[in-house]
Amino acid sequence: MTQPVRSVDRRFTTTAFTYPGYHIAASHGVVRGLTVRNPNVGKAFVGSFAALAGGESSTYIEMAEKARERAFLRMLEHAAAAGGNAVIGINFTGQEIIQVRTQEQELKTEMTEVMAYGTAVTLVPLQQPGQMQGPPQ
Repeated sequence: MTQPVRSVDRRFTTTAFTYPGYHIAASHGVVRGLTVRNPNVGKAFVGSFAALAGGESSTYIEMAEKARERAFLRMLEHAAAAGGNAVIGINFTGQEIIQVRTQEQELKTEMTEVMAYGTAVTLVPLQQPGQMQGPPQ
């Protein structure tokens, strides 16, 4: 039986280094989420036709979006494991990690790495006069 994975609530994530209405009580260091993706044979075949026509490839866009989402979720899990309840300064990076030469001697990407990273922090609400707020859970 697998244990449920705890993660930071995605509402408490930002590319900024502050979070409105909260102050940073503690920093837990850099956190990251990583995934490596490659299109399956069928998707790669369909996507290659869009590339030949010079158009946008919905096949590769879908694959890239899924990879970014998976990396983002893994980063949130890493942040919770580090003790944070939020992630600030979020960024994404990606790179081709395996390329092969086709029979025509062209380079073809086989796998792409996508990483989401940021700083795990503990946010505490700023107290407003006459207002009680709890920290994000």
